[in-house]
Amino acid sequence: MDRLPFLGLPPYASIQERAWRLFFFVFCGLVLLFLISPILIVIPISFNNSSFLSFPRGDWSLRWYEEFFLNERWTTAVKNSIIIAFFSTILATTLGTLAALGLSRPNFPGRAVVMAVLISPMVVPVVITAAALYFFYANPLIFPEEPTVILNNTYAGVILAHTLLATPFVVITVTATLTGFDQSMIRAGASLGAPPVTVFRKIMLPLISPGVISGALFAFVTSWDEVVVVLFVGSTEQRTLPRQMFSGIREMISPTITAAATVLITVAVLLLITVELLRRRSERLRGLR
Repeated sequence: MDRLPFLGLPPYASIQERAWRLFFFVFCGLVLLFLISPILIVIPISFNNSSFLSFPRGDWSLRWYEEFFLNERWTTAVKNSIIIAFFSTILATTLGTLAALGLSRPNFPGRAVVMAVLISPMVVPVVITAAALYFFYANPLIFPEEPTVILNNTYAGVILAHTLLATPFVVITVTATLTGFDQSMIRAGASLGAPPVTVFRKIMLPLISPGVISGALFAFVTSWDEVVVVLFVGSTEQRTLPRQMFSGIREMISPTITAAATVLITVAVLLLITVELLRRRSERLRGLR
């Protein structure tokens, strides 16, 4: 027990406390392993050489990765996912950052109500949001000039829908970053004659940039992995990678899906690592570490 510094206990901790802390870490590790083990199983299956889903027997192969990167259906789905996620991230980051700046003011009226409305897309089930967006886009009262579908089956409709889902993540992340922000810096910049835009660009933005970038990464992942809304408001032209995987499972189960899933897992892990690095940098900038 004395040789386990990762337990985080002081040297005078009792044997019972150290044993309980060790048991707690082992239990949490087993729970995490149970949660991620189904995801980890997908990775070796993607290197299978057979025409059905199974663990590789004998030689490992990149056959399904070649199918994924060379097949037009999959490459088009990846391109659509990147385009939709990129523009959704830009819009969500802009709107979420502006909303967080307003909510960070102590005298903002109805702050709790506005925050509840902004993060409501995280609470409401996605299928309800998708159905509501479908009828909203097609409502002739909202778009009286053309009573038929306006934003359904368009890139703009999918981008706006993903922006709605991704904005709460940006609001929460940037708001958390602004919690430790010293408001006296803004007053100091204003007292020196700098306009609000200059104060934001040269004082606030460099300090909150890790939170803004983290929120943008969360927004990108939200759009990148979303499938339910695309099923409602998208068409075959807006077929994203998750929707292509969903269609492949329904129509014909191919090991190419495991290669696509491995690519999604890799992108998500890289983005999460980036978010963690940015979080630590934000803490250092705010003097918390």
